Formats: sequence, C-alpha cells, structure tokens
Amino acid sequence: MPDPVREVATQDRPFDTVLIANRGEIALRVVRTCREMGIRSVVVHSTADRDSAAVLAADESVQIGPAAPKRSYLFAPAIIEAALQTGAQAVHPGYGFLSEDPDFAEICARNDLVFVGPRPEVVSRLGDKALARSLMSDAGLPVLPGTIEPVRSAGEVVEEANRIGLPLIIKAAAGGGGRGMAVVREWAELLPTYRTTRAAARAVFGDERVYLERFWEKARHVEVQIIADEHGNVVHLGERDCSVQRRHQKLVEESPAPGLSRDLARRLAEHAVRGARAAGYTGAGTFEFLVDGDEAAFIEVNCRIQVEHPVTEAVTGIDLVREQLRVAAGMPLSFAQDDVELRGVAVECRVNAEDPARDFAPCPGELSEFVPPGGQFVRVDTGAYPGWRVPPDYDSLLAKVIAWAPDRPQALARMDRALQEFRIRGRGVHTTKELLREVLVHPSFQRAEHTTSFLDEEQSASTEAAVHDRAS
Repeated sequence: MPDPVREVATQDRPFDTVLIANRGEIALRVVRTCREMGIRSVVVHSTADRDSAAVLAADESVQIGPAAPKRSYLFAPAIIEAALQTGAQAVHPGYGFLSEDPDFAEICARNDLVFVGPRPEVVSRLGDKALARSLMSDAGLPVLPGTIEPVRSAGEVVEEANRIGLPLIIKAAAGGGGRGMAVVREWAELLPTYRTTRAAARAVFGDERVYLERFWEKARHVEVQIIADEHGNVVHLGERDCSVQRRHQKLVEESPAPGLSRDLARRLAEHAVRGARAAGYTGAGTFEFLVDGDEAAFIEVNCRIQVEHPVTEAVTGIDLVREQLRVAAGMPLSFAQDDVELRGVAVECRVNAEDPARDFAPCPGELSEFVPPGGQFVRVDTGAYPGWRVPPDYDSLLAKVIAWAPDRPQALARMDRALQEFRIRGRGVHTTKELLREVLVHPSFQRAEHTTSFLDEEQSASTEAAVHDRAS
C-alpha cells in the first residue's frame, strides 16, 4: 500500500526540513502541517519548554537557552545555529517573538535560510506603523485623521492634537501586539500620556517615536486575511471581526464579520489586496481596519500568521501554514481568488490562564486536569496537557477553541457547548472560560452590536462571572 505522506512529499514538498522558532500551540500547529507535507520539523525550545507538546511532536528538538525569552526565543544566534546544525532550509517564526523582526529575517537570508514571511525590507516598512500608515494612504486606503510622521516635541503634540481633536490615541511607531498605545480623552492628559507612551516605547521596542490618530470610541475591529506569492498573485480570504478585546488584546474572533454589509466587506478586501500590492507583499498577512457604521479606516498590517487564523481556515478550508511554506519556497499559490468560497460561520475563543476577577492577572501553575472539548466541527489548538505546568515566563494563552456551523446562532451555540465541556483545573490556575461564555450570550454580542469598548463597558458583569468561575 502506498505511503500517503510519501505521496504528498513527492508532489508538494517545498522543503526537506523546517525549523520552528516558536513555542506553544503555534509551534505544534506548524509541526502538524509539516508532517502532512512530508517535511521534517525541528523545534527550538527553552529549558522551561523541554517537555512541551511541540517538542514531543517534532521530529527533532534543540534546547537554545533558559526560560527568559531574551536568552532563548528572542536570541537569534542560538536559533540560527540550531537551524544550521539540523540541516533546516527554512525558519518558520510563528507569531510574536521574532516573527516581525526584519533584522532576524535578514540574518536568516545571510545564512542561506528561508524566512517564512515577507522580505526583510517589506517587514521593516510595514512594521513601522507610521511609515505603513503613510504608504497605505498613498495607495488610496482610508486612514484616520492623524499625523503622517511621528511627532518630535511637546509643542508639536499640542499643535497636532488641536488639529485632530479629542479623543485621540498615541501609538508607538514600532509597536504591535496591542502594546505601545494609550488613549487621551482630556486635554490635561495629553502631554503626560505622550511622555509615558514615548518612554514605554523606548523601553519595550527600543524606539521612542510615537504618532497620533483620532480615536473612534465605538468602532469595530475588522481585519482581512491575505496571502500573496512571488508570481504576482494576491488573494484575500475574507474578513474577521475581532472587536471583543481587553487592553487591545483579542479574546473572541469570528468570520465572516457579523452585521457587516457585504458591500463594506468587499471594499475592505479590495483595500487589503491593493495595499499588499503597493507594499510588494509576499506570504500570509493581515490588514487591520476600524469600522464605524459604513466608514472604515486602515490601522496596521500584521506581517505573520495570526493567532486567529483558524477561523479563516474553517470557513475557507485552506491550510494557511501550508500555503505559507509553499510561497516561501517560491511556489505559486495553490488556488486563485475565484477558488475561494466562504462557507458558514466560524468563531474562536481564546482561553487564557488569567483571573478576570483580578484584572486579568496571569495564573501560572500545574494543570491537574485538562480535558479539551470535541464533537462535530470543533477544533482545539493547544500545547497544554494534564501535568503540564503553565510557565510564568510567556503569554498566558492555554488554548484556542474554534467552532464552525452553517450559521452564526448554531456556531455560537456550538462554541458554548464546547466551552462547557472544557475541563481545566490546577492549583492557583484560573481561566477566562466563564468570561467567554458570558460574552457569547450577551445581548449586544448576540445582536452583533459590540465594539472594541464592549468589555470595558461590561467589566462589572465580567468580574461577576469570573468570581463564579473561581467558586465553582
């Protein structure tokens, strides 16, 4: 009987060996696609992750440093050395860590390693949020009123703020992942917030430049998934709504965006494709927009696979990591725009090891029980298992639960059933699970009337749910 993996490998294997420079669920996610494509996978890991699910699943693993990210997952020399020693031809960075670092992409190229992502110069241009805003404005995308260039002095901040009006948001040019931004609602807050945001940007990103944008209080966060190859093909895969956030970190995502007119969805997709062409983009990427009524404004581009990519995979049936690997090897996309058909509704909930009752404080600890849900059309991406210890050194994401159904009411009901089934216990470990269930049944969310301020407005209800979770 023919070996199905070998059959795939001879037809569609862009690399022999790929090194995965990440951890947790995304590392395991990439390992799985590599195996399906007949690609040997190598996972790097810190001492804290020596027993991780990704390490256990990979064909090979290499310990590259201690738990501290700066000495392991952010330490490029150790990662490059691991790739060269294990014979990898490509490096998949996942999300976070070095995934949007143009210097790391350049170092990979200098060592004859393919960086699975856009070219370094593209990552550099789009990673600079102020430069990206200018580039997209020139390409005809709508942008919020604000400063095209970073502001350089307190006097300039006051002058520009008077022109833009309040409320406004101060953003780090090098920021990302929901960090490096602060909202100003009162004039007395303007200069103190400017100074603290600039200091934080310098400390976190090593770049103190900040710029100003008008802040839409009641906006929705809608993003468009695109993927492009080196042969001039740029394809969009529909949009996602990511409006349920706390501290600019997403908690619930769904595709397609509910309550969005198909005309506006089409326009957002056209903006994203035009922006990708203008930037010379290749690989998987996400164009993010704020939406208020029938108006939309570009906010930034994420040059990597997104945490929420499974909802797009669920409605399109397309393996985005597989396409990433093909494109990185110079192969054309395996589908055209006309081949993309969006079916049904998919919802993703991020279950974090955090305590909403204590302002979402991280809750590291050993999991005595961890039983993910199952059933029809439910997917769980996680690196956790019983006996695994949630480390205090990294992001608190425990699992992503994705539910698909023919329509939104069925998808939300299926997600609620899945969250009910999900059993997670551990001494000192609290989760956002019950908070997510409260969100799913909230009338505003059910009617798709929620905005990015939804959780702030419902904080008291969320706290009550979290306390109930802790007591159960």
